[in-house]
Amino acid sequence: MDSSSSALRTHEILRCIQIGLLCVQERAEDRPVMSTVMVMLGSETTAIPQPKRPGFCVGRSLLETESSSSTQRDDELSVNQITLSVIDAR
Repeated sequence: MDSSSSALRTHEILRCIQIGLLCVQERAEDRPVMSTVMVMLGSETTAIPQPKRPGFCVGRSLLETESSSSTQRDDELSVNQITLSVIDAR
């Protein structure tokens, strides 16, 4: 594989990731409809907007990780509880 096809593949992967991030934005009204997603995936010339904050995010702020203090603000960390039920036949 030459470097130009590798760069093109990387560009395609990053484009797909960016489109995926648009689909999981925190506010549903910011998410694209499926027909728009299909256009973005199928066209190299369609401009893709920058995604906003994702709906499910677990992380720390840069200041918190660089800080030596152990205090943590609630709005810097989002922990989402998920319940998974598995139904088995009797």
